[in-house]
Amino acid sequence: MWPVENQSAVIEFILLGFSDNPTIQSWLFQIFSFVYMTTLTGNILLIVAVKTDNHLHKPMYLFLINLSILDICYTSIIVPKILLNIVWSAKTISYTGCVLQVYFYLFVGETECILLAFMAYDRYVAICNPLRYNVIINTISCTRMIGLSWMVGSSIACFDIYFVCHLKFCGHITINHFFCEAPSLLQVSCGDISVDIILTLVGGFMLLLIPLCLVLFSYINIFLIIVKLPSGRCKAFSKCISHVIVVTIFYGTSIFMYMRPRNSDTGVTDKIVSVFYTIVTPMLNPFIYSLRNKDVQKALGQLARCTIVLR
Repeated sequence: MWPVENQSAVIEFILLGFSDNPTIQSWLFQIFSFVYMTTLTGNILLIVAVKTDNHLHKPMYLFLINLSILDICYTSIIVPKILLNIVWSAKTISYTGCVLQVYFYLFVGETECILLAFMAYDRYVAICNPLRYNVIINTISCTRMIGLSWMVGSSIACFDIYFVCHLKFCGHITINHFFCEAPSLLQVSCGDISVDIILTLVGGFMLLLIPLCLVLFSYINIFLIIVKLPSGRCKAFSKCISHVIVVTIFYGTSIFMYMRPRNSDTGVTDKIVSVFYTIVTPMLNPFIYSLRNKDVQKALGQLARCTIVLR
């Protein structure tokens, strides 16, 4: 899968993480553990609620289930390794483990970028063209959009990892990050990375800027419709603005990481920015998109009552 010379040149990487201070590490362990458990709980509850309630078997909730699956995978690729490194006071990751982490992280992240654009389009059709919603967005078209998201994400991730595997590393490699991320690997590579930088920019344009423009276009049109509503504008604005804020954080921080010049190692800034799109947004997504929804809350209530009765 990857060149033999890379494996002979470097067997493992050292991830510096956030801090060597035991007190700070203790706090970080507690914070990341809480965030991870919240992410898992929120997304699993959503999946179970939709699966067990026939009233939620609609295209919109099919999108949300896939978003929850992606968010669970997203954080599970990164956070458990962070927690293990803190507990064991070990900051190493094997070359193979690093490459696999990069691949699955890119696969899930790129799939989510495309899926969020389709979800914004779904809301656009529902609000701006409600009479044709069931014609345009049905189970078949929804399944195709979701399948396309996963297929494109997987394909582009395979393309990306091919170039990551051909990066050259010299000697003992220290990565100033808390996980193996493609831009961080480019910074510690000792070979010519000009082609990789160009491909990163092209990929960022296709998977970040274009979907973000589609999302913003959809929500701008939604806002224009909401303004004309005789009542219920505040509630509708509240929901849409919360969606836009979370999506903007996800795309904005990702664009900062993948589409800025690779002149220097920004260290702490990179780590803070990465936390937002790898850890924070997966935790917020189920609450912003789903758990405030009355239908989902009703389904969760019924699920809780059934659980109590069974006990």
